[in-house]
Amino acid sequence: MTTPPAHYFKHYRKALGFTNQRDAKLFLSGKDIHPGIDWEYLKSMIGRIHEIVEKTHTIASNAEYAPTNDINAFLSSHVDRPFDVIKKNGLIDKLNNQGRRPEQVLFSWLRGYATAAYFIPVVSEILESDTPPKLIGDDDLNKPETFRRTPTADFLLTKNKRNTRIELQSGFQGINDIKEHKVREAHRVLHEYGEHTVCVHIDLFNGQVAFVQLDKIKTNDPNFVTRQQMEGQSVLTIDQNYFKWRLLDKPPTLYDLELEIY
Repeated sequence: MTTPPAHYFKHYRKALGFTNQRDAKLFLSGKDIHPGIDWEYLKSMIGRIHEIVEKTHTIASNAEYAPTNDINAFLSSHVDRPFDVIKKNGLIDKLNNQGRRPEQVLFSWLRGYATAAYFIPVVSEILESDTPPKLIGDDDLNKPETFRRTPTADFLLTKNKRNTRIELQSGFQGINDIKEHKVREAHRVLHEYGEHTVCVHIDLFNGQVAFVQLDKIKTNDPNFVTRQQMEGQSVLTIDQNYFKWRLLDKPPTLYDLELEIY
């Protein structure tokens, strides 16, 4: 059989009901079919976040740095309430990240959200802030854009009227990286506002916390690599020397961290 003319393929797909190749590929692969939200699965995922926070709280309580005595109230405020708001606004089925199910995207985001909320009071004390930490990130539970994070730091701490921005992130698989665009943003903030940025990375897999002054990392550091697990972004692995706090121990002091941020 001779090769058909090029227009035949287009004519054939039109006969199937498609005017472009993309729609035909989606149809034939079944990738245009999106599963509905599995609410039982999601309920279990939310329950797992409860368990993670509760176990973390037990460790913090034993080491005498727990930021709250009422873990149930904390879970209600920082897990259940955000989940209810997101659900009420119909955002769950809009969540997508590299093909992951919406339930998994929400789990990852809400797990990090709760971890940040739990540790920021302790971080504020370690860094000797004069005022309560101020949320300055772009999180808005009413918008799906919340789950596509921007470089903006999460919190603002103040000491002696000098501000320091805190990028609080958490790791759960033993992979501890800093995204390159966070470093570039830190340099921009220092140049434009004279404010330092510290990445506080909570490695819950290994039970350790790193404090990294982002504006001290060179933007052209040769150790930046592209990592697919981090959405294909350029990242820098956090050196073990930055991990100044073991979660089984009491928190370090600002002096122990050797930071130059105020």
